Amino acid sequence: MNNALYSRTLGQGPDLVLLHGMFGQGANLRSVARALEADFRVHCLDLPDHGRSSWLSEASLATYAAAVRDWMDQQALPAAHILGHSLGGKVAMELALTEPSRVGKLVVADMAPVVYAQRHQVILDTLQQVAARGCQTRAEAEELLGEVIDDPGVVGYLLMSLERGPENDLYQWRFNLAGLADAYGRLREAPIEAAPFQGHVLFLKGSESAYIQASHQPEIQRRFPSSQLVTINQAGHWLHVDRPDSFNGAVRAFLLAETG
Repeated sequence: MNNALYSRTLGQGPDLVLLHGMFGQGANLRSVARALEADFRVHCLDLPDHGRSSWLSEASLATYAAAVRDWMDQQALPAAHILGHSLGGKVAMELALTEPSRVGKLVVADMAPVVYAQRHQVILDTLQQVAARGCQTRAEAEELLGEVIDDPGVVGYLLMSLERGPENDLYQWRFNLAGLADAYGRLREAPIEAAPFQGHVLFLKGSESAYIQASHQPEIQRRFPSSQLVTINQAGHWLHVDRPDSFNGAVRAFLLAETG
């Protein structure tokens, strides 16, 4: 199985790996990398089945975390700080729980270590409609997405992964749509049951997002006993986009803080 991951690196300093959300790519977190590159060597990864990275025969939190670990081995990184948003946050938690020695400090952006209900089925169905239509322009794909998805921010996020096919003029998704659709149930699962991760963890919640709820707090503390939760005001699920200064400031302060 080819686990090769595409990555871009900015800055100098302690290593920090950024993991994006479902249907995304490392470029989605480029603004975070630019904000932190003065203090860290920041690696923006494309997760498996996304962006320019290889596609896996079976997608799961375990196979994605293993791919990140293998990438770290290839880069001769024995350990690094990890920041993950949404699905990337679950992959980061999986890695911390299964390979704790590989993770310095952990930042989880708007995600909890729980099983989530179906949230993306409508998006998956719409993405498949776009693929089946064979759009000749980005505007055509945008119109199809907009008929179902009423959030322009989500539409714009998805369009970042649309590219012209190599053999014709039709647009196609850069991510492995069939593989992600098949794996959707597995990717909604909670991270593996393992010994708690004893390292320092920052959970960041968007005040307008329901992804981290009060009912999730006991599970967060059980799995990550040295964790803290910070709410980013006036931010939704894409909190690093909605409130970049607050988000980046919280991440920098947490990663640079001295710990006992």
